[in-house]
Amino acid sequence: MLSLSCVVALAFAQLPDARVLFDFEGAGALDSVRPQDVKLSPAVGGGVRMVTGHEFRWPGISLTPPGEAWDLTEYDRVEVHARNAGDTPVGLSCRVDNPGGDGAKNSWTTRTTIAPGAEAVLATRLARPLPATLAEGLYGMRGYPGGMTKEGGLDPSAITQIIIFTTRDEAPEGETRVVDVLAVQAVGEASDHAWLDMAPDDFHPFIDRYGQFAHADWPGKVHSDADFANRLREEDDDLAASPGPTDRTAFGGWAEGPRLDGTGFFRVDKHEGKWWLVDPEGRLFWSHGVDCVRSTTGYTPVTDREHYFAELPADDHPFAEFYGIGNWGPHGYYADKEYRHYGLSEANLARKYGDGWRATFGARAHARLRSWGLNTIANWSDANIYRMRRTPYVATLNTGGRVIEGSDGFWRKFPDPFDDGFAESMARQMERETGKSVGDPWCIGYFVDNELSWGDETALASAALSSPSDQPAKLALVHHLRTVYADIGALNKAWGTQHASWDALLASAEAPSADAARDDLVALTRLVSERYFRVIRDAVKAAAPDQLYLGCRFAWANPVAVDAAARHCDVVSYNLYRRSVRDFAPPGDLDVPIIVGEFHFGALDRGMFHTGLQGTANQDERAQAYSDYVHGALANPRIVGTHWFQYADQATTGRGDGENYQIGFLDIADTPYPETRRAVREVGYGMYRTRYGDQPNR
Repeated sequence: MLSLSCVVALAFAQLPDARVLFDFEGAGALDSVRPQDVKLSPAVGGGVRMVTGHEFRWPGISLTPPGEAWDLTEYDRVEVHARNAGDTPVGLSCRVDNPGGDGAKNSWTTRTTIAPGAEAVLATRLARPLPATLAEGLYGMRGYPGGMTKEGGLDPSAITQIIIFTTRDEAPEGETRVVDVLAVQAVGEASDHAWLDMAPDDFHPFIDRYGQFAHADWPGKVHSDADFANRLREEDDDLAASPGPTDRTAFGGWAEGPRLDGTGFFRVDKHEGKWWLVDPEGRLFWSHGVDCVRSTTGYTPVTDREHYFAELPADDHPFAEFYGIGNWGPHGYYADKEYRHYGLSEANLARKYGDGWRATFGARAHARLRSWGLNTIANWSDANIYRMRRTPYVATLNTGGRVIEGSDGFWRKFPDPFDDGFAESMARQMERETGKSVGDPWCIGYFVDNELSWGDETALASAALSSPSDQPAKLALVHHLRTVYADIGALNKAWGTQHASWDALLASAEAPSADAARDDLVALTRLVSERYFRVIRDAVKAAAPDQLYLGCRFAWANPVAVDAAARHCDVVSYNLYRRSVRDFAPPGDLDVPIIVGEFHFGALDRGMFHTGLQGTANQDERAQAYSDYVHGALANPRIVGTHWFQYADQATTGRGDGENYQIGFLDIADTPYPETRRAVREVGYGMYRTRYGDQPNR
């Protein structure tokens, strides 16, 4: 998951405490709007219309205050109300600057995607920096107490510029975007945290024995062990009152809907113009699921941070079993380090459920999912829970072998599908799944890999060609080039290069110009992409011919990669952290089934420090955002399911890479968020009739 420092809200309303920062009305109002590669005109109903050009990468407008700066000390955030007046989805960003702001320093940026004809609000938090006295002793987290920042942040008393822009990177060459900026205002009351004035010795420890922020209170916070018994009784009553929808098959399909051919396994079909999954009994199935159904979401590094915690068990305490050694930290303070971590969530489950808590927690997960109208245990979940075979599930695999050395990657470099180890690793993994997920009718299918960095249409070819001479992908691509060009001279002429021989090309660590060699690079990227998906499909289908290959969960994808996925995957998967997927379509408007592998929303009103990738103002807005997102997915004829990331909040102090997001259906003490639970039920109980069209789509 990518980390964004933003809060995006969908509500379109003039808040009573709003301060208008820029008034687009009146004669000459647009004269003070500074355009970059956009044509300006008054928008219908007020505001300004931007029609993008094709000269600059970031077309948009800059707004400056009437004086030296806006003083927004009293406010929480800047909101830009906007409308997509074009025919295709548009990614819109808002950047708020202090003096010297350049997008990386002294700036804070929000981004969202707006569907055609839709209105949205980009709400950029005026993220304040922590006092230096507290910041010095805090590290290893992406968000800090109060949602404040350790590095960067904004001085709200000196806002010098607001930039509203889109990007050409996401638009086909020559495409024009039309965006109406309707209002720009400062809203919300700035938080006043009493703990900001604490001395470090008083502030630490700031995490209580249950893994919660110690210096604040909120509804649902656990204050003593006795609270666990009370919460358990309350939830037992809730589950008894709402045991689950009554119109479902054993597998969670739509028992009252049409009957299609049942094969004994999950499959995919297009029925009456909409893509669906079909359950083993032949009933329509839409995958309403949640990732990370497991007990370990609250593990957090404690090495170098023992002073954070009010109560860590001694090594001879029974709860010492929740200590462990970790080395996963691709980013942040713990990158490339070994560290001791502690399972705060597991300790709370032991307190709550007592002896045998693992089995109790697992069985309760199935009861919760059914009660909440969910029907899928999604990625990264505990096999011991999904192998209870009470809820359909997906299995998770990762490719192995060599990586393409010249590639980049947020999580890792790109795997080399021409390496023998690539296919061998897939065969080994499928062999390990034999007798487990392979042949299990409860297993929908397999996700393989996650959020690979595909780059643009030339990136994988350039990465391979800049790799060492023994890189299997490079050898394969050069072999292909030798079938295209009569000799190295012909290639040099086409590319504007001076390689003395084919061996010299292999020895070179420099990729050709993306402009001069574009056609070849696109073709070579297609070879890598096709090989990647084909080898995986062959391995999955060799072992599990009746189960689905669900793709690689695109976060970044180019049209070449998506086209290859569409040809080899049964379902194309995306992780889509945005406000709506109602109008989402793959490049080229491909008519393929799509599953959303991850999305979420978070808020800062229950003691957590980071909202996650899509923030909301509070739990009510978070619940509404969930409802809007999934209803939008149900209205999209390509989408066959959505999987929320994740089942329970991450640790308040973060996992190995620092992620500490308020993104769970449950908090760290295993208490459901009631607002979100209501929204999930409301969507889940009616989703089949909504999808099929018996109820109007929202």
